[in-house]
Amino acid sequence: MKRVLISGGAGYIGSVLVKLLLDEGYKVRVIDILRFGGEAIVELLNNDNFEFVKGDIRKEEDLRKALKDVDYAVNLAAIVGDPACAKEPDLARSTNVDGARLFYTLANELGVKKFIMASTCSNYGKMDDPNAYVNEDSKLAPVSLYAETKVEVEKYLLSQPKYNVCKPTCLRFSTVYGLSPRIRFDLTVNEFTKELAMGRELVVFGEQFWRPYCHVVDLCRGVIAVLKADDELVAYDVFNVGCTDENYTKQMIVYEIRKQLPDAKVKYVQKNEDPRDYRVSFDKIWQRLGFKITKTVPDGIRQIITVVQNGFLNDPDEKKYKNI
Repeated sequence: MKRVLISGGAGYIGSVLVKLLLDEGYKVRVIDILRFGGEAIVELLNNDNFEFVKGDIRKEEDLRKALKDVDYAVNLAAIVGDPACAKEPDLARSTNVDGARLFYTLANELGVKKFIMASTCSNYGKMDDPNAYVNEDSKLAPVSLYAETKVEVEKYLLSQPKYNVCKPTCLRFSTVYGLSPRIRFDLTVNEFTKELAMGRELVVFGEQFWRPYCHVVDLCRGVIAVLKADDELVAYDVFNVGCTDENYTKQMIVYEIRKQLPDAKVKYVQKNEDPRDYRVSFDKIWQRLGFKITKTVPDGIRQIITVVQNGFLNDPDEKKYKNI
């Protein structure tokens, strides 16, 4: 059984990935500082193939302990998203850049075979041609600190010597949505659906801008696809993770929600503070690895409506369901 180390494994994406990997027959170890608590993975302590190390990827001692006898590593630990990075820029840089570099350096030193880095499609920033699709070879134009940190780490990893034991792969995640043991309602699809399912008026800014969206389960399946792939297919390379058909504007997301909540009240406000605008092609991961998604935005909307309207959560507005 291969052992996979996941940093940030108690988070929104990580807690889903851990369970999928255990189901696939991997041994899984998580390193996490539990900034948002560990409820999402607490029941996994019953599983003999699961281990937990409380630690910080910025600390060499913590990483060395976590990396012992590890075959593959996945770096999800980060200050995630533009608002969170803007609020704590020094912490964002030290975690997203310094921590990631230290993690890879020690993983290579200790003989880890694969290193998967969670990056973001936000790296594309704003499209030059609004009618085109960007791909992995397109110009990167980050317009936020969050994306800047991810671009910096991508460049570092992809420039590592090819003779290194540890082979890096960077995955540019679409904007994520869907249910997770550590659910978040500060993500576009989840937030919009929650607000409207609770009967509130939704105020939407920048409804015309494009983004690609991908369910959290499918993002994790993308990680697993890379873990299973031969090195010659994925090493020292970058992949967008998602589906070309799942590019939406915010207005289109509202349209999909209204199909399921016809009485939804929405107000649009013109605002251009966030200039990110990009439609993304995911042909590469499909052609190279045969990766296809299993869930779409309407599926995710249906899930959130079910959770909110049936009282799965005592208070969906609780602060713990947001990153800031």
